[in-house]
Amino acid sequence: MREITLVVEVRLPEAGEVQKIQRKNLVSYIYVGKPTKNIRATYGDEPRIQLNDSFASVDDIGEFVAQEREARSEQEAKQLINSIKADTDVKMGIITDIKQELRKAQSYKINYATRRVLQ
Repeated sequence: MREITLVVEVRLPEAGEVQKIQRKNLVSYIYVGKPTKNIRATYGDEPRIQLNDSFASVDDIGEFVAQEREARSEQEAKQLINSIKADTDVKMGIITDIKQELRKAQSYKINYATRRVLQ
C-alpha cells in the first residue's frame, strides 16, 4: 500500500453514524484543505486539492480517476470508490466542483471520510 505525504491539513468532520469500507484497496483518496503550516507561506491559506502527493486543480480529477482505473484490473476498476477527505472548514463549493468532475469521469461511487462521534 502506498503512503501519501499530506501537504494539506485535514481535520475530518464528525458523524454519528459511520460505515467502514471493507476493501480499502479499492479506495482512491482526494484530500481537500489548507496547505500545511510549513508550506503555507508559499501556497497561501486557501483550501487546495491534493491528489496523491501533490496539489492539483479540479481539472486534474478526470485524469486522476483514469490513472487509478488503469492501475487496477478491469473488475476492480468497476468497484473503485473515491473518498473525499476534506477539512471541516472547507466550503461546499470546492466539494461540489470535485463531485461534478467525478461525474464527468463517470466515477459515481463517492465516500465522505468522517470521524465517529461517541455518544
